[in-house]
Amino acid sequence: MTDVSQRDKELFENLFVLELANNHWGKLDRGLKIIRDHAAVVRFNNVKAAIKLQFRDVDDFIHPEFKGSTDLRYVSKTEATKLSRADFGRMVDEIRHVSCIPMATPFDETSVDLCVEFDMPIIKVASSDMNDWPLIEKIASTRRPTIISSGGASEKDLDDIVRFFERRDIPLAINHCVSLYPSEDGELQLDQIDYLRHRYSNHVIGLSTHEYHDWSSSMLISYGKGARTWERHIDIEYEGVSVSSYCSLPEQCDVWFKAFHKAKEMCGGVSTVRRTISRKETEYLNALVRGVYARRDLEPGYVFDKDRFDKDFYLAIPLRKGQLSCREVMNGEALTQPIRADEGLMIDHIDGPYSANAALKSLIQNRGL
Repeated sequence: MTDVSQRDKELFENLFVLELANNHWGKLDRGLKIIRDHAAVVRFNNVKAAIKLQFRDVDDFIHPEFKGSTDLRYVSKTEATKLSRADFGRMVDEIRHVSCIPMATPFDETSVDLCVEFDMPIIKVASSDMNDWPLIEKIASTRRPTIISSGGASEKDLDDIVRFFERRDIPLAINHCVSLYPSEDGELQLDQIDYLRHRYSNHVIGLSTHEYHDWSSSMLISYGKGARTWERHIDIEYEGVSVSSYCSLPEQCDVWFKAFHKAKEMCGGVSTVRRTISRKETEYLNALVRGVYARRDLEPGYVFDKDRFDKDFYLAIPLRKGQLSCREVMNGEALTQPIRADEGLMIDHIDGPYSANAALKSLIQNRGL
């Protein structure tokens, strides 16, 4: 794919998207409690999180012939969970109040306008809408950072939508997603993160996940593979309403967030340059380095020759402070002081480059036993 400037791309970095969906069940008080309970866990774990709503213009979203249908679950649930614009506005205000990022998935063009009205910093395209070009074009017209879930999209579907956003220089994150609710561990296909990172290297790649057996493993694996945004459905145990197995309760999100911090700690957070080697690690390795010891008595003026080094010196642990090691064996240098058999070859025995360089001399004098 072509190289593009991804304005505001950092907004996606290490972002958790908590999908409230329709779990408010059309009740404002329930929606507010979901927001507050999960925001408390977000704040406690010091992570960046968006709480995502779903917007539908219910009056026009369902064909008149099917309104009120009880046979089609998607239709009946959409109608049963309808909220007013004022109620959605109250929830958006609450999301901001608890220091989370408000976000939404609009399922029609009118709902995109609602995202703009509520000034949503990020818009989400659902897996089911990857080929809904009237909706995608409307979303792109807002020029707001967008996340897409790959779901059952083909490679061409992905190429088309990625190229579409790139040409408009609109920041785009791409979530690997298996659209099974819930997903078994053997259905997660986490290697697809590698595929997406390779094919769309200019974009943040994430994981939208619905597994339900544990809340740590996929985080540890996905972070290690380079995913940098994550999404899960959220819910609470409240008023006896059953919780879907693919939804996460606050205490489960707590485990999820802690797994993120553990993954970040273990991976180190540096992938584009060579890491800084810690003093602790250097000291440990120095304890395993062999020092140079004399096999026999040698006098000043002795000249080091690599061809006879093994006859006059040997290498052994431990390495002592100020002693030259196997890393500093020289050719053509001369002893300035006598050295006795089994005595360590010290930096002061030789008037060479290590003695002349203050930084190197200090390093050698302060390493080892």
